[in-house]
Amino acid sequence: MSAATPPTARWVALRHRDFRLMWGAQFVSVIGSQMQATAVNWHVYQLLRGQSVQLAGYSFDAGALGLGLVGLSRVIPIIVFALIGGAIADAVDRRKVMTWTQIAAAIFATGLALFSFSGNEAVWPIYVFTALGAATGVFDNPARQALVPNLVPKEHLTNAISMNMLAFDTATVIGPALGGVLLARVNIGWLYAFNAASFVGVLLAVLLMAYREPARTQAPQVNLSAIKEGLRFTFGTPIISSTMLLDFLATFFSSARTMLPVIASEVLRVGAEGYGLLSTAQSVGSVLAGFFIALRKQEIQRQGVVLLVCVGLYGLATALVGISTNFVFSYVLFAITGAADTLSAIIRGIIRQLNTPDYLRGRMIGVNMMFFMGGPQLGELEAGLVAAALGVPFAIVSGGIATVLLTAWVGWRFKALRGYTRHPASVTAH
Repeated sequence: MSAATPPTARWVALRHRDFRLMWGAQFVSVIGSQMQATAVNWHVYQLLRGQSVQLAGYSFDAGALGLGLVGLSRVIPIIVFALIGGAIADAVDRRKVMTWTQIAAAIFATGLALFSFSGNEAVWPIYVFTALGAATGVFDNPARQALVPNLVPKEHLTNAISMNMLAFDTATVIGPALGGVLLARVNIGWLYAFNAASFVGVLLAVLLMAYREPARTQAPQVNLSAIKEGLRFTFGTPIISSTMLLDFLATFFSSARTMLPVIASEVLRVGAEGYGLLSTAQSVGSVLAGFFIALRKQEIQRQGVVLLVCVGLYGLATALVGISTNFVFSYVLFAITGAADTLSAIIRGIIRQLNTPDYLRGRMIGVNMMFFMGGPQLGELEAGLVAAALGVPFAIVSGGIATVLLTAWVGWRFKALRGYTRHPASVTAH
């Protein structure tokens, strides 16, 4: 947006009832999801802590390896279903898709709670329920994100994306912090139960929306041709494909958050409550960055350069986490990664949404899921394997350095990205 563009009122997206409903419900739901994610990592680590696994004549730390496998259980559904989920979001009423995904997610979280209350100490059911929950997200995310531009006028979309990020980041402060406190005091099943209940709010918000999708000019298509169309558009648009590649590389290599249970227990020695508090650090940074963006009346200039700097800073702070043995310093570094990630995520979201026509938006998001969700989950597996073999500090430091170097390469390779300043009016067609 040029400097001559009139400023936008703060919080303007919340003036729209349907967006307000979705925004509030998602806030509560993300709190529950973050509590569950925190609980799953701690649950798996506690069950496997102190054990070792023999593979190909080598001994691996079962706790670190088990945390890596949590990422694998989340990424497999993404790889299998992401493109289908995106095609469905473009072919089926997105509100109906979200209705069924919220019901399914609540069922799977309830199953995880019941398993935990039973006292069973097997690890494999945690992986199964985690994978099932991830599968529902594969269908939910494209429908939900593609719905947002229809809930606010186009001129308020930037604010809507910023407000969504702010709600998400605030919830990811509350969720892990509350989860850490509860982990030390109640059966872990109660955290899973809260997450199950949180999906009811989103379900009600979807049902109460006034928005109805317009009649489609063509019959819904969920087939190979529709998927190919989405792939051609996404990879044929350099400004979109380059942001996805950058996102994937950063989240694949900089997965220090995966090792939080090990860092809290073995490096910083702060226990369950310290683990919960440290889990909030990234989100605290994210909230501060989210407020910075949401309260600005002018859009950030030279978005491409800012995006590259943010990702590079994310990698640098991650590398420093790997050598830190001080809780406060580690907390600040994690907060920096959160702030950098949020600023870059908002810019990426704006670029993708505004450069994609509505009829392709679900499929673009489906492809993007393989990058922005697949990267972190595969990164968790990579970090777990490297940490199990070479130690947690090496896994974190090497990942952060790799992120910095690869960010520089992406900036050099994609001129359209590093030169991106604002969305050209010629590609705003819906």
